[in-house]
Amino acid sequence: MAGALIMEPSAAAGVIHALVERKQTLAVVESLTGGLVAAAIVEVAGASAVFRGGLVVYATDLKATLAGVPADLLHARGPIDPDVAIAMAEGGRARCGADWGLSTTGVAGPEPQDGRPVGLAYVAVAGPSGSDVRELHLDGGRQAVRDGTVTAALRLLAAHL
Repeated sequence: MAGALIMEPSAAAGVIHALVERKQTLAVVESLTGGLVAAAIVEVAGASAVFRGGLVVYATDLKATLAGVPADLLHARGPIDPDVAIAMAEGGRARCGADWGLSTTGVAGPEPQDGRPVGLAYVAVAGPSGSDVRELHLDGGRQAVRDGTVTAALRLLAAHL
């Protein structure tokens, strides 16, 4: 876990600073990162002013029951899909009462999942002006994929702020 916190502290700090300036809030919904995005955010002093909380929905069924991803979407496409990532971000935003939602889903490895290769990940953001998603193809082992996903998620949010 410490890898993510050391890896991209400036991105998390930048996000917190921008949210404080805008008087807006953030919630996260994480799958493959398992809480690393939230950990990177709360590592920054002042995060409590803007961070509402988050959900770790590692199991596919929890993406529907906790994060509000439509069950038919999960059934049709599986958990590693750009539209699922968007639905996770939108669901986290709604369920946590935040201005912004940020999500991660993908395959950290060591084995492919549901026909998806290791290193495939999606990060999504949902905010006042709509939603956006990025597809990632990351190299390296499990921790490198997870760390790279944290960085990409924070950068995506920063770009929208």
